[in-house]
Amino acid sequence: MKILICNDDGYQASGIIALYEALKDIADVEVVAPEQNNSAKSNALTLHSPMYVQTAANGFRYINGTPADCVHIALTGLLGYRPDLVVSGINNGANMGDDTIYSGTVGAAMEGYLFGIPSIAFSQTEKGWGHIDVAGRRARDLVQQLIPSLEKIAEGALPTVAPWLLNVNIPNLPDQQLQGYKVCRLGRRHAAERVIMQTSPRGETMYWIGGAGPAKEEGEGTDFHATQQRFISITPLQVDLTDHERLPYWAQTAARLTQADHNAAAPDATRAAA
Repeated sequence: MKILICNDDGYQASGIIALYEALKDIADVEVVAPEQNNSAKSNALTLHSPMYVQTAANGFRYINGTPADCVHIALTGLLGYRPDLVVSGINNGANMGDDTIYSGTVGAAMEGYLFGIPSIAFSQTEKGWGHIDVAGRRARDLVQQLIPSLEKIAEGALPTVAPWLLNVNIPNLPDQQLQGYKVCRLGRRHAAERVIMQTSPRGETMYWIGGAGPAKEEGEGTDFHATQQRFISITPLQVDLTDHERLPYWAQTAARLTQADHNAAAPDATRAAA
């Protein structure tokens, strides 16, 4: 098995080192990650600046770009082969609920998914890398469980299986305190905290984005609830942003607009005929 690892905290982060150490004995693993912290960069690609690939002393390759840049460059020329799995993380802090929209960790995994490769984003629920070794082992356990199906996909034995994208959050706890794994949906957060304003040494007003809002929808079945109960949450994600439930409503609106256009054009057509 060939696995590409990325993250958004940068190639020197404890989380990506722990993930590499956990997976290197069960697969052929390569790391291509951002040079600097790129949290909250989502799926951003760098289109107007050159990027450079460099190699660290430990063999990790790093790029002066976003997490999605790293995966994109790796898959479109740097690696020279197609990996069987793209894994992102382990992130320094949770990526649950609305976080997934902004997350560079999820963005890196999603880039692999967009290229048709099964992908996983791993995060710890609290910052600080507490029990990161446990998180690494639990990530490896999940990947090992998936290897048989990944091998079948690679061999073409499961040609109808679509790629999947998983978002996984691991509580910062010792092994014996974790309750297992639970598949769940995304919760929701309240609106973000107020922007932070400061005055620069030149007397100019500076603005800093405020912290994420607290959990708003955290009932049973959500990723917030699962991790609060000391489970590792697993949420299958999709990229289709279409509001399927409201398509009929907007179809009616479009029909009314079209009819209005026809009605407005009718007098002009009558005058032209006369």
